[in-house]
Order: sequence, then structure tokens, then C-alpha cells
Amino acid sequence: MSRIIRIGTRDSQLAMWQAKTVQSLLEQLGHKTVLVPVKSTGDIVLDKPLYELGITGIFTKTLDIAMLNGDIDIAVHSLKDVPTILPKGIVQAAVLKRGNINDTLVFKKNEEFLSAKDAVIATGSLRRRAQWLNRYPTHTIVGLRGNVNSRLEKLENNDWNGAIFAGAGLGRLGIKPENSINLHWMIPAPAQGAVMVAALEDDDEVRDICKEINHPETEIGTTIEREFLNRLEGGCTAPIGAICYINKDNEVHFKGILLSKDGSRKIEVTKVMPFGKHEGIAKFCADYVIEKGGKKLIDQLQRSDKKTTIYSTKTLTEDQKLLFHNEVVSESNDAIKISLNRISKKVVRNEIQNVIITSQNAVEALLTNFSNEELQFKNIYCVGRRTKRTIEKRIGKVAHMAPNVKKLAEYLVEYIDGTEVTYFCSDLRLDDLPNILTKHNITVNEVEAYQTKYDAVKLEDNVDGIMFYSPSTVDSFLRQNRAKGIAFCIGETTANAAKKHFEDVRIAKVPTVESVIELVNEYYV
Repeated sequence: MSRIIRIGTRDSQLAMWQAKTVQSLLEQLGHKTVLVPVKSTGDIVLDKPLYELGITGIFTKTLDIAMLNGDIDIAVHSLKDVPTILPKGIVQAAVLKRGNINDTLVFKKNEEFLSAKDAVIATGSLRRRAQWLNRYPTHTIVGLRGNVNSRLEKLENNDWNGAIFAGAGLGRLGIKPENSINLHWMIPAPAQGAVMVAALEDDDEVRDICKEINHPETEIGTTIEREFLNRLEGGCTAPIGAICYINKDNEVHFKGILLSKDGSRKIEVTKVMPFGKHEGIAKFCADYVIEKGGKKLIDQLQRSDKKTTIYSTKTLTEDQKLLFHNEVVSESNDAIKISLNRISKKVVRNEIQNVIITSQNAVEALLTNFSNEELQFKNIYCVGRRTKRTIEKRIGKVAHMAPNVKKLAEYLVEYIDGTEVTYFCSDLRLDDLPNILTKHNITVNEVEAYQTKYDAVKLEDNVDGIMFYSPSTVDSFLRQNRAKGIAFCIGETTANAAKKHFEDVRIAKVPTVESVIELVNEYYV
């Protein structure tokens, strides 16, 4: 008695079309089949967790489980929806001859909006969105979800100029809108337009049967496209496009693209190789894209899909962001905005015996108001190594540097030459230094060199920790947010301010932004 092949499929209209196509091809070859629509996995129990089996596909999970459980013999999928790495025990058994690879624009009335500055286009695909914005940067993109028919209905009922669909999906359902054009300039998703049949790795009989309906040219092209996608570490929703085909001259043509989500950045690659010598084409093209800045772009894309875990109260550079552990998703902004003051010339008219500078902002304020020659300071006392380096590079030698204002005040009480100091500070400064000096009969002449303005953003509650660089960044943050998570601090003075509000406060080994990032990374190891 011949075997009846159980064809597993989702129950959507398009999925059923695909499954019936496979059924027709198999039955034309004399095989007996039955369609098995699989709706839910709720009552299916596996021996191992899904992650151990490598079951990750959003659109394929239900059928993967049904096959591993022995409820179906093969599963039929749109190949573009299949993860590039299949679950353990499941293999690609066949790829049908490819259909329409193009994306199709369905529009209202006419195509005049394509040359207009303002237009509204609907799509739920990041790839389509990015490529459209790259070509039409002033247009607006709105989200569009649902099956083909419901999306067409939404287009009809909304004030949009058009919507983008997969040409293959429209054709397979027999839908041919009069107002539609294929977007030949838009690079399709890897394996777009191809139908794939999956089977169990150890089911040799079914695998041999499926080979009979496999289309070798489509299999070769889609395999190269999917390898390109895999090497770029992109999921099926990433703004990555790829198309590969074999022409009449027996040449393998490949074209790939990677974009930023907003379409402002684009990296393209094209390669032609003789058939039979094409094995490395996907690797070559992926490496090219990575070398042209693709690695950085992919990292940004992956991070943008995750929720922020660490917030920095100082804007971080792109190089600094790349120093974070893979698990960290950082957000940053300058919680403190600095405005340099106008300082009267009479302040520096004569040589000043003792000067205190506790930040690089004060150095900038002084050099904005005066030339280096005008700053006649006999003894300069400062806080922090970076401030010291800046002073000695741009003003003069530092007599003594302390790690924080309290230690500097204690040093001055013991060793100062004279009983008077000039302190260039912010309008917001800690009281420790002037209080300690005044208590020991040292006169403090404060000069407000710059103003500090609070500008922190309000965060969601799921942040693991906050990076602080000064007491004022702590104050600014707390004006908009609750003290929650870990306070990663650049130094002791900042940590002391944070300890008044945060239970877990950690201090960097060296007072640099990079050292605070290293402190953050230690938490995730």
C-alpha cells in the first residue's frame, strides 16, 4: 500500500494556495496526499523546549512542532518567512519554481504623487519602507498589517496614495488591481516569490519524493540569497534585500542591499560569476557590505529593536556605544546643558595667587573670555585628571590635583600659600569646598564662570542602570525620573550625590566615560 503524504499548512488563503500547489505537483507524479491545516500548537507537547530544538520562526513554528510531533509529513511555507537556520531534525526538501519576485505598488487614481513632495504610502515591511524612503525621502510611511484582502480594504478606506504588496501574493490569489505597477527598482526580500517544502531529516522516503518537484535554479538562487541574509545576521524583517538568478549565458547574477530603517543610509553590492564557480558569491557580497559599514549598521538595527537597558546622562559617541556588552542597549542625552558666562576683565586684571578649577567647563569659560596671556595664575588647584591635563595644556602648570572637591579642600586647609582663593565655578556647585575653606578662615572669592541647565529626559521604568558624570547630572535626572536601578558613577563626588537616592551605587576605576562603560559591562558578564 503506497504512503499517503500528509501536507501541513496554515489555514490562510495564501498558505492554502501554496499547499494545494504542492499537492497538485505531487499527485501529478502519482503520489497520494492529504492536506492537514494546522491552526494551533496549544495542545502539542514536545520532549524539549523550543529553543533547544532551534524553533524560532514566527510564521513556521506551528508547522515545525506538528512535524516533529509526527502529525504531518511535510510543511509548506513562503521561503522568505523561513528562518535561515532550520530547527534540528528538519531540512529543506524542495523549492518550487519561483513566481513573481517583485514588490507591487497599488495606488489610487493615478501615479502623479510619485513626483510630489508629500505622499503617504502604506507598508508593514521595514525593507520596503527603507527602500521607498531612500528613493522618496519626503514621503510619509504608515504601517499596514493583515492579509492581502484586508490590506487592500484598508487602502481603499484610508487617505493614502498607495500601498506596497508582494506581487506573488496578489497573483496567487487572482487579485490584479487595475491601478498597480511592479517596482522593478526595489530589491525584493531574500527568497521572495518562492515556495519551500520542509521535511524531517530522517524521513528518506518523503525527501526522495520531494526531490521530484524541486526546481534546481530556484533552489540555487534562493540558497545564495538566504546565505547572504544569514551572514549579515539579519532576520526576515530587517531592511535587507537580495536577488539571485542564473541567466541564459549560465552566469549567476547577484544583487544585495542593506539600509538603515529610515532609508538615509544604503549599501549595495552586485556580483556576477560563472555557474559552477559561484559557491563563494554570498560570502563575497556579505563581506563587501560589512566592510563598507554594514557591521555598524546591523549593530544599530539590532539595538534599535530592543528596549533601552542603560541610560547615560551624557551623550555618547558612536565609538563609545560600540564598547558596550552585547546585552546592553544604551540611550543617551546631555542631562546638563552648559552656558558659558561673560566674565569681567577686572577679575583677572592682576595676578591671582590661588585659583581653584573643578571642571573642564570652567576652563572653557576662562579661555572663551580671555587669552592665555591674560590668565596670570600663580597656583592652580583642580579636581580630576582630565581637568588637570586640559589646564596644563592650555593655561599653565597645576600645583595640586585631587580626585574630588572635598579632598581638595582638605589639602588646601593644610598646604595653601596664603588665606585667599578664587574659585571659578558653576551657578550650581556643591557646598563642601567653600564651607570647609571658610570654616578654616580661608576667604573664597567665587566667580560664576558658567551656568548649568537641567535637561534630562523621562525614561521608561525598565532601565537597569543610569550613568552619571557629576552631581548635577544626578539632580537633573531625578527631576524627571525616580531613583531606580544601579547608579554607575564616574567618581566619588558623583557617587556621594547618587547615594542619597540610589541603593546600588558603583564607581568607575578611572574618571573617564570609557571606564564607566567598563563598569556597566561588568554588570552584564
